[in-house]
Amino acid sequence: MTTRPQLADDANWIAGVAALGLFAILAVVFVGASFGSPAGFPDVSITAGIGYAMFDLMGQTVIESEEFLVSFIVIAVALDAALDVAVMLATRDDETAGTLTDGGRSTGRGDS
Repeated sequence: MTTRPQLADDANWIAGVAALGLFAILAVVFVGASFGSPAGFPDVSITAGIGYAMFDLMGQTVIESEEFLVSFIVIAVALDAALDVAVMLATRDDETAGTLTDGGRSTGRGDS
């Protein structure tokens, strides 16, 4: 016969009270935070501004796009690292093994 699950009696109440206190402090900070009015961008191309920033032609655009350039490069490096890891994980450990046809089953012609 199985028994019902029961609550643990040896719970750490100090950690729970600390977590609730931290939640209350963060809730007060986030609810009480005020944001300025959104500024937006002038009626120019942000993509062109990033291109000018990449080639150090900052006099050609009216917006400051170097912050976009930094995030663009960081994302490019992260995606490149993810692609390298995916290729590394996709390669076989034993490169001498031949490709098996028919879903990996042997064809019976001397290959294993």
